[in-house]
Amino acid sequence: MHREGEPVVRTGMLIRRPVEEVFEAIADPSITTKFWFTKSSGRLEAGKRIRWEWEMYGVGTDVDVLEIEINRRILLNWSPPDINSVEWVFTPFSDSETYVSVTNSGFKGDGDQAVQDALDSMGGFTMVLCALKALLEHGIVLTVVADKAPPEPV
Repeated sequence: MHREGEPVVRTGMLIRRPVEEVFEAIADPSITTKFWFTKSSGRLEAGKRIRWEWEMYGVGTDVDVLEIEINRRILLNWSPPDINSVEWVFTPFSDSETYVSVTNSGFKGDGDQAVQDALDSMGGFTMVLCALKALLEHGIVLTVVADKAPPEPV
């Protein structure tokens, strides 16, 4: 839930694929693990808690799926106990084009920390959307999430 004065992240991307395919790429972890997280405890379904992991970083988050409108919207909370809200909206522009928008809110901490977390989120979700676009439009698996923070050079 967004409170007055807290930062809110909004980003989006046109993906030249049908809405059903784009929605499925976020809901089905067998697809999502190709461009975002590396491991998931299950498919996104309303009322379920799912665990996502980024094994290359040794981190993960619990995801509470609040609402799903097939091919239209996904609303979830993640990162308990400091809950963040993430809403995905899928808007078909044609039979073969979908605009995906992501809104992330609920950043905690003092002003500077909340703003820094929001900026990190904006960059992260923008990378995820770019990687999703590359996968669905061109069949290319970009490793932008894994390569954002590579190990120290030798």
